[in-house]
Amino acid sequence: MVAPDRNYNAFRVEQSIEIAGDMIRLGPLLKLAGAASGGADAKALIASGQVTVNGDPELRRGRQLHPGDVVRVGIDDLRIVAA
Repeated sequence: MVAPDRNYNAFRVEQSIEIAGDMIRLGPLLKLAGAASGGADAKALIASGQVTVNGDPELRRGRQLHPGDVVRVGIDDLRIVAA
């Protein structure tokens, strides 16, 4: 039996992430959202090319994100919203 591939018949999930201030950096956002367990994990995820910001590939862990920005990690979207 072959395990189903997540890329096929997959449903995109959008998660809203509330931030207290007006900005959060990409690395901490990935940790906050549970997409990465720590800084090294976030760095590897970003370096692998699996992260986009507002539709553009992003390779900087320190990228500043603001309410309204959408980060895609794999097939999942993280929408930044003000608290």
